Amino acid sequence: MWRHVASNFLTFLVLIVFLMGGAILWGQSQYVTAGPLEQSMCLRVERGSNITRVSEDLVERGAVTNGALFRIGADYSGKAGQLKAGSWLIPEAASMQDMTDIITRGGASTCGTQVVYRIGISQVSAEVRELDPATETFVEVADFELMADGSRPPEYSEVIDRRDTRYRIDVAEGVTSWQIITALNAIEVLEDPIEGVPPEGSLAPFSYEVESSDSRLGLLEQMRDVQRTRLSEAWDARNPDVPLEDPAEVLILASIIEKETGVADERPQVASVFVNRIRRGMRLQTDPTVIYGITNGEGVLGRGLRQSELRKATPYNTYVIEGLPPTPIANPGEASLMAAVQPDETPYLFFVADGTGGHAFAETLDEHNRNVARWRQIEAERESE
Repeated sequence: MWRHVASNFLTFLVLIVFLMGGAILWGQSQYVTAGPLEQSMCLRVERGSNITRVSEDLVERGAVTNGALFRIGADYSGKAGQLKAGSWLIPEAASMQDMTDIITRGGASTCGTQVVYRIGISQVSAEVRELDPATETFVEVADFELMADGSRPPEYSEVIDRRDTRYRIDVAEGVTSWQIITALNAIEVLEDPIEGVPPEGSLAPFSYEVESSDSRLGLLEQMRDVQRTRLSEAWDARNPDVPLEDPAEVLILASIIEKETGVADERPQVASVFVNRIRRGMRLQTDPTVIYGITNGEGVLGRGLRQSELRKATPYNTYVIEGLPPTPIANPGEASLMAAVQPDETPYLFFVADGTGGHAFAETLDEHNRNVARWRQIEAERESE
């Protein structure tokens, strides 16, 4: 009898092993086979989410038919605990393996409704963009200036309540700390209003991805960290012949370069003019520093400088003071920081606008005066049109 029982038990075990092996093979096949999704979709993975919540969302939206199998496959591949928060584009017929790779790969979010806030010199604007899953391209829905009275177009009011909306804040080179703080306080999806203004030059112009209800203070610290890193790297990469005593002076000169030219290729040339002047003990004589002394970085002057302002002695009037002003006059970008420490080797001591958006450089005062006369003629012709 016992032989009979043992034989049946052995047969049962073989059957169980056979069925388990078949189930595993079937599960593996289902995990890598094309899925039921008929059209690309955007999957939002929230911060702090887990593989169970994601699988439930995928089942609800018809992207997978078996949430448990998705979870098992993600766990077996060792990726269940590697979820990356963001909005991810899931293509048509994606397999469970494909989806697992997409939501654990990381990088910039690839889809969803986008709201891009642009902090510029003269205004703060926002652009709303929607992803068209069929073409996998973003289409502009609205583009508007953030008004102080809080008025917003209906397209904006609609998308900020959506779960898949993602946000980015683009900070332009050359904006002041006051302009950045004023703008951040006007972006209503952020929390923790900022009081006071950080030191000028301490915030990095960059593109920052944020989420609704993120802290403004946390974003501000991120901006400081990026700028500290950039400044440290620029200081380490400096030409030892550049007459700048410390990173603080690099930051000041870089901010002047940033305000003097918007042409990327000109930055090292503009830097060379100021470095040559410092070497010769000449005053920098740069208008943006005078303007900063008048506005304190709060807004745009909106007019030309008066002769009385150019003659008035202030800590920022580089027509009067020797050397650099006491602080930066804006928040410089990475390229201007590098231009300050690695300027071109030129004989130039002067430059003036040339009418094309760039500048005409000169080695002598006579040559510079001719360039100035040419620029004034261009201005006069433009005013008469």
